[in-house]
Amino acid sequence: MHGIWKDMFVITLPILEKILRPVIVYVFLVVMLRLSGKRELVQLNPFDLVVLLTLSNTVQNAIIGDDNTVSGGLLGATSLLAMNYLTVRFLYKHKKLDQLVEGKSDILIEGGKVRPEHLKKELITPAQLEAAARKQGFSSLSEVDQCILERAARFLSSARNLTRMWCGIRNCWTALTG
Repeated sequence: MHGIWKDMFVITLPILEKILRPVIVYVFLVVMLRLSGKRELVQLNPFDLVVLLTLSNTVQNAIIGDDNTVSGGLLGATSLLAMNYLTVRFLYKHKKLDQLVEGKSDILIEGGKVRPEHLKKELITPAQLEAAARKQGFSSLSEVDQCILERAARFLSSARNLTRMWCGIRNCWTALTG
């Protein structure tokens, strides 16, 4: 076999090792990201982004080992995707374990009142909560009746004054459609 083709496609590590490396790193990262809290996935500040980028670079060698072949990379990527698919399917059938991995939803605003103890628990500042509300179309937290930090690390907010919210949506639609 020609040298370039051999370098690109002949895997130098045992196949089982190429499959197990990404699986081990996947499990480690899922556990560590879960322990770091929902906030890490909800809102990336520059520090969080740097951590995620360097984290991916740090574990790269653990995933690929000494093999830089295209075949090895494809096998590693397939292992990661298969592991993710199987994990999602498994957690779908096991709700208790899913809740342990994904965490519980948390009410950050209830009845129009911010719950500071819940913000503190989730490591979310009032400014970050206001920014999340603005992204959902609220001009201030005073318009929010309830805000829930969902298990999937998303904010779900409802308006205190639905008429006012409807007018805001209608005005936005009118502005967009001209």
